[in-house]
Amino acid sequence: MSFSQFMAILRARWLIPVAVLTTMLLLAFAASQLLPKKYTATGAVMVDMRSPDPINGTMAPVSALYLLTQMDVIRSERVALMVVRSLKLTENPDLRARWQAAGGQGSFDTWVAQLILEGLEVIPAKGSSVIEVNYTAADPDFAAALANRFINAYLDTAVELRVQPARQFTHMFTEQLEQAKGRLEAAQRKLSAYQQEKGIVATDERLDVETARLAELSAQLVALQAQTADARSRRARAGIDSPDSMNNSVIMSLRGELARQEARLQEAADRLGDNHPQITQMRAGIDETRRKILSESANVGRTAGVALEIAQQREAQTRSALEAQRQKVLRLKAIRDEATVMANDVASAQRAVEAIQLRSHQTRLESETDQTNVAVLRVATPPAGPSSPRTLLLVLQAIFIGVFAGIGAAIWTELRNRRIRVDEDLGELVEADLIGHMPEAKPRTGRLPIRFAPHLPSRASLRLPLVGQ
Repeated sequence: MSFSQFMAILRARWLIPVAVLTTMLLLAFAASQLLPKKYTATGAVMVDMRSPDPINGTMAPVSALYLLTQMDVIRSERVALMVVRSLKLTENPDLRARWQAAGGQGSFDTWVAQLILEGLEVIPAKGSSVIEVNYTAADPDFAAALANRFINAYLDTAVELRVQPARQFTHMFTEQLEQAKGRLEAAQRKLSAYQQEKGIVATDERLDVETARLAELSAQLVALQAQTADARSRRARAGIDSPDSMNNSVIMSLRGELARQEARLQEAADRLGDNHPQITQMRAGIDETRRKILSESANVGRTAGVALEIAQQREAQTRSALEAQRQKVLRLKAIRDEATVMANDVASAQRAVEAIQLRSHQTRLESETDQTNVAVLRVATPPAGPSSPRTLLLVLQAIFIGVFAGIGAAIWTELRNRRIRVDEDLGELVEADLIGHMPEAKPRTGRLPIRFAPHLPSRASLRLPLVGQ
């Protein structure tokens, strides 16, 4: 169907769209007068997601998902049940009669909660953390009351959702705190018993003293080892020409005396002769002096041997004392390490108790709080006018539907009783191509107008179809 055909149909059957549109307008006006009026009360709450929690200092998650969750909480059955109980709707005999008429299945409270949820609408404000709570009812006061009840129930539920886990955690932390205190007391008793058993008063100071003693013995042993090596060397070089013999005062004096005797013998031998009794006596004195030197050198050698034995004994004693001191220090270190482990257990148990006490105190504060991050921005008031039915909206809908329905009805009527209205209609009817038409005659100046026979149409247009072969 071409546009010219469509417009020709509308011009020919314009009464049908007008009738349909008029009917739809009348129905819209009738509906606006006959439909029951409904009133919508609006309240608003703001979810604060910027301020930190005053107790634990954490921030609420800033996201659209958090707002969607809060909207679901408002629409939840839990909040609806709180509204039902606060308004005592379960005591309404009309509602109970309706529930029984509907079959009376399930819980009556739940049925009433689902019933009042039908008039609730929760809308988030665009670009902010404000949530609008709308309630629609036949009575404006009832709509405002329900909207405010839902807001109050949501606030109470938000507090409960925050407090209830905190109360559960408080009970759990109380039990854990008792167990932690028991572990701390057991660790302290174990450390105290160990210190009493080992006689530990100040483990670190005692170990420091014994370590210093060990270092002192080590130094003494090194010195004695040097003395023993020196005594061994002197013992190995013992003799008349040894340094000890050369430095011995007795031997030095005897050597001096021997030198003087030999000098006197030399003078006397030149003067008296070798066989003189005085010479013989002097030689006997020299031999005696030499024997004394040899005897004294032997004594010096024996003294070096005794000094070596003494040095070796002192070295052995010091080494034995050093080993005993080393074992003592090792035992003290083992005792200190074990005591340190026990002390660390006590410190760890103490830190655990302090951490649990801190968390328990925090959860106890959270369980006792009655604040939430939601604030009421607007309290719902009874609306001044109904929210539905809306006459203007119904009229616009009636116009839209009436126009399209009227056009559809006109076309449907035309298709049932087809008429030739334009050139395309004739061509479709005879299934032939249109080769031309004679235009309508128009009067000319000074000439008579052309008259047509009465049986011809007033708009004389002659169309000559070309019949197909």
